[in-house]
Amino acid sequence: MLNISGIREGFVLDHIRAGMSLQIYHDLKLENLDCPVAIIKNARSSKMGKKDILKVECPIEALDLDILGFIDHNITVNVIKDDKIVEKRELHLPKKIKNIISCRNPRCITSIEQELDQIFLLTDEEREIYRCKYCEEKYRIHSRH
Repeated sequence: MLNISGIREGFVLDHIRAGMSLQIYHDLKLENLDCPVAIIKNARSSKMGKKDILKVECPIEALDLDILGFIDHNITVNVIKDDKIVEKRELHLPKKIKNIISCRNPRCITSIEQELDQIFLLTDEEREIYRCKYCEEKYRIHSRH
């Protein structure tokens, strides 16, 4: 069994699909935080077979739950205070995402007006489909991974 020291205050991202932890590390911009981060790849999991885990020692407020929910809403977020799990947060697909993905439609106003925010709205939660707020271009989450 692999043992990584505990953290006093922070969060543990559990049930990350095996091999996705580095991508999530970059998507959440954890490299910009001045805090310890442990990346555990290919840990054994009875539920998933193999999984990745991220342990981050910094306040939970540093984590953007909307981005994380968009990346993979099956990840479990364990909030740690005084070396103990005080809360388990379940993620959901955010209803609206801003400046996370870009519209691929060359005729979209965001292609012309570069300073406009890239806003996508969740239009089909079951099939995980977002649409551009401006032109309704479809974006399916599973096409990302």
